[in-house]
Amino acid sequence: MPWSACFMAERTRGGSGRIGGGRGQERPGAATAAADRSAWDMAPGLDVGSGTRDGGLLNSYEAEPDRVAVIGSGNWGSVAARLAATNARRLPYFQDEVRVWVYEEKLSNGELLSDVINKTQENVKYLPNVKLGPNVVADPNLETAVKNATMLVFVMPHQFIEGICQKLKGKIRPDAKAISLIKGMEMGDDGPRLISREISEQLGIDCSVLMGANIANEIAVEQFSEATVGYRDDKETADKWVQVFGTPYFQVTHVQDVEGVELCGTLKNIVAIAAGLVDGLGMGNNTKAAIMRIGLKEMILFSKLLFPSVQDATFFESCGIADLITTCLGGRNRKVADAFSKHGGKRSFDELEVELLNGQKLQGVLTAKEVFGLLKAKDWEESFPLFSTVHAIATRHLPPSAIVEYSERAPRKIVGTPELHL
Repeated sequence: MPWSACFMAERTRGGSGRIGGGRGQERPGAATAAADRSAWDMAPGLDVGSGTRDGGLLNSYEAEPDRVAVIGSGNWGSVAARLAATNARRLPYFQDEVRVWVYEEKLSNGELLSDVINKTQENVKYLPNVKLGPNVVADPNLETAVKNATMLVFVMPHQFIEGICQKLKGKIRPDAKAISLIKGMEMGDDGPRLISREISEQLGIDCSVLMGANIANEIAVEQFSEATVGYRDDKETADKWVQVFGTPYFQVTHVQDVEGVELCGTLKNIVAIAAGLVDGLGMGNNTKAAIMRIGLKEMILFSKLLFPSVQDATFFESCGIADLITTCLGGRNRKVADAFSKHGGKRSFDELEVELLNGQKLQGVLTAKEVFGLLKAKDWEESFPLFSTVHAIATRHLPPSAIVEYSERAPRKIVGTPELHL
């Protein structure tokens, strides 16, 4: 049995979620396409065509096919739209058309970005040379983009979510379901607010999350990747989200742990800043591995202090250790922090973001600021030396070299610290 078949069988027999269903479409030039499809079809207990055991998911769609809308059209948003559009074309319980809300921009040639996407099927600014699919429709009008949608995919920089939700109030179906691909958190007067909770409370709808080791450009060219859907109570909707995104090359599972999945995706960006600083200092793999280990430990502690329900096992899903590794090796936060460190901290993160990211937004620095505000308010700074140091470096209170400075003083243990069972 090929490795891909073994993987598929293992995912289907047990574990925390189900694979995305159905037969994979032909992937031109992909040598393993046939093997992947074979593995897909032979997964035990899987009803091909429905993607779930006994065809139950298909039955739930008989009344009305779901309509998917994607709110956001950056690099990751474009890839999410491509995945959803692929599955909408091939599965009977989704309407074919996938609308994508595009923040309108005028390109250097004078054309509007939405017009170019609809004409070429490519997001030429944020995901060039990748066809999104003939059933993707770019729409610069937020209200019409989400009209009649039953499944809403939120994917944009987290600092814009409050404004978007305000505009969507009264404009969406009351039975709509949402999923957040947004990695970040808001700080309110009552403490930290996860983006999924913000969406749920503002719009009055259920909101799951999808996080994982997901560098968008790699998924766009159909390199094997994984992701994790976190849900609260509605397992049937979680199964639907697996169907929206899952393909033979993009394996999606689900766990009943929204807070754990979302905090993994949020906090790893702070650790990625630290990893980039290490790279910019010219340090080697030993140092980077140490930074990642310390960062993971702080991620787990922070998550469980805020939400005791967070499951230890979540950190071993794609949203946890896998996402941490890939972001520290190749994400945008690592890239900009590397440049910041090489310039000795003399050029700001804001300046480098504009220069290096082609309009994309950096999340790690803002998240570090928000997390540090909470650490300071609760007198937890000494218990989170890596998180605290990243913020101090990003705000130029410490030099980049401080990320590897050794302290004789051990982190202070917080009273009531949860036990970790890893």
